[in-house]
Amino acid sequence: MRLSDLLTSARVRVPLDSVDKDRTLAELVGLVVSSEGLEAEGAEIYRAVCERESVLSTGIGEGVAIPHAKCDALEGLVMAAGVSREPVEFGALDGRPVQLFFLILGPEAAAGAQVRLLSRVGRLMRDQSLRERLMAAGDAERFLQILEGAERAI
Repeated sequence: MRLSDLLTSARVRVPLDSVDKDRTLAELVGLVVSSEGLEAEGAEIYRAVCERESVLSTGIGEGVAIPHAKCDALEGLVMAAGVSREPVEFGALDGRPVQLFFLILGPEAAAGAQVRLLSRVGRLMRDQSLRERLMAAGDAERFLQILEGAERAI
């Protein structure tokens, strides 16, 4: 499964408005909630993301975080992404702040697919040039173009 198959311009924000961890998570969840018509489930989804984040930071290092959670309010996998112009303290594994975010959500029944998607994001984000190009994207459309190009190349 490709990231570009799950991301739409409605679920990508460049730049993110938030400058701290909690607000960034809320903003990313908000992209999913509004684009999927899940307003009634928004608090449940946000709570699931925060609970997962409290176990261990999803900041994987090199300025990237992949917050994720299982939530049965969702029918399938869904993603959101964003770029923060200001580094966000996220408790990342390398201690560095984060600017590039990929939120992955799905029901318990999609746990295996969610793990594969997490792995794919991690693999793609090892590429410093790709990270830099995504962080320099001026808008959601350009972000998606860069990501699609990178996925075609692998």
